Amino acid sequence: MESALLHRLRADLAAAEYQVTSVTALLGVAADAARLRGVFVPAQRALAEREHTPLALLVRLFLLGEAVTPVALDMALPELGAAGAQELGLIEEATDPDPARTHFRAALSLNPVTIVDSREAAPQQWWVLSDLDDQLRRGPARPDHVMGVGGATRSLIAQAPVGDVALALDLGTGCGIVALHLTLRGGRVIATDISERALMLAAANAVLNGVEHSIEFRKGSLFAPVSSERFDLILSNPPFVITPRRGDGPVYEYRDGGMVGDALAAAVVEHGPAQLVPGGTMLCLANWETPWGGNGLGRVTDWINASAAGPLTAWVIERDRLTPVQYAETWARDGGARPGSAEFDDLLGAWLDDFAMRRIVSVGLGAIRIRREPEEAAHTSTTTQPGTLTHTIVHVEQATGALSTDALGRELEAAFTAGAIAARMSDEEVLATRWVVSNSVSEERIHEPGQESPSALTLVTDRPIARRVAADPLLAAAVGASDGELTLGQIADALATLLEVDPSAASEAVIAGARELAWLGMLAPHA
Repeated sequence: MESALLHRLRADLAAAEYQVTSVTALLGVAADAARLRGVFVPAQRALAEREHTPLALLVRLFLLGEAVTPVALDMALPELGAAGAQELGLIEEATDPDPARTHFRAALSLNPVTIVDSREAAPQQWWVLSDLDDQLRRGPARPDHVMGVGGATRSLIAQAPVGDVALALDLGTGCGIVALHLTLRGGRVIATDISERALMLAAANAVLNGVEHSIEFRKGSLFAPVSSERFDLILSNPPFVITPRRGDGPVYEYRDGGMVGDALAAAVVEHGPAQLVPGGTMLCLANWETPWGGNGLGRVTDWINASAAGPLTAWVIERDRLTPVQYAETWARDGGARPGSAEFDDLLGAWLDDFAMRRIVSVGLGAIRIRREPEEAAHTSTTTQPGTLTHTIVHVEQATGALSTDALGRELEAAFTAGAIAARMSDEEVLATRWVVSNSVSEERIHEPGQESPSALTLVTDRPIARRVAADPLLAAAVGASDGELTLGQIADALATLLEVDPSAASEAVIAGARELAWLGMLAPHA
């Protein structure tokens, strides 16, 4: 797409205040929420009562899929004009009952979006070009369909580390929204994809948002286009969907990795750490299979341990686990097929046949965070116990609680760091450390009527992930006393005397508790 035309479009969008908040104010909260669900009538009724402003026209064209006249389009986009919009491929002629009149419809989606990024105080606002959203598209998606900003990508950005980086990679950039956010972390950004169309639209979005000089786009599969570079940060929402490799069903580049099962996710996780500088981090979303008699999270652990870039520290969070039927239904719907149709039944059957042939019993969905530990730290470690910096540490868990809505990336990184420190400490070092309980932690006690002591104790937090941890009186008291003044060993000794328990047993219990609670963001070493 021609940069000069995109700069004109940018000026027109800014002048029309084509932003999420303005659209919501124009349509009303209820009508705008319905629009986002693909229900347009409330928004159409709201616009019927509004003035024909440039913003209203852009909403009709790009968000509601209505046809507009060239005159109206020239009014809404005075710098670009209808001719420029057509040259960019934003619009196409629409069939009109009156052959004497010309109308245009949107040929691409052009959405204003806001996305929460833990690095920024306020949500970031962008304009994003992509192929037409499902509710606007008339017909099936093209194989090289470039989707807009989905929930998974928003989650990836929200979870991302927040520090400055010299060089960052967006692996599988799609429409380019992750690359746009990586520019907020300073330094250079490289964005890759196998799709020419994705790279074209991603580059256009970089120009449209004024960051084209910060991003370099490269075509190629996985890490081939960047084999000689090493990155401080890698973010990836790759085409990880497990898709049958048999049959004649549609294959979409944005979601299908072209490999059997979860092999693409395995390749990203196994080879990605080698592309990091020492101290660098990779965060990716992935799906992983559990075969009959196997363990999906264990398989992810094997992928990480197979990396030649160790020592590594990794945190694998499984946010959901689906049966083969649930998984197949989700992605059959994503392609536009509807339950009850022959197309849907054929797609569902192909997925289930594939899972049955490979004896897959469930699919996990989640995020994988890996840090490549500095080599010099590994060589100078004074500890010789298992779990030192000469070893790879992998912490896996299922965590389905709600995510905090602000500062998520910052808090996840803090929990990752605390958990990694605790995992690599010897038992003696854990006891010698002064720990601090997070101010997000509270304690729930359940008392039976008439009982002096609680029948149950639960430690509760809502940050970074909502958690509930059953605790005994010893651990609850140790956490309550962890204000950074005393070491954990001093706390354990005092509690052993107070509760009349064996000191060594008390120490063993609080060591295990500290290691677990550090990964949950509940405890951290005193700074």
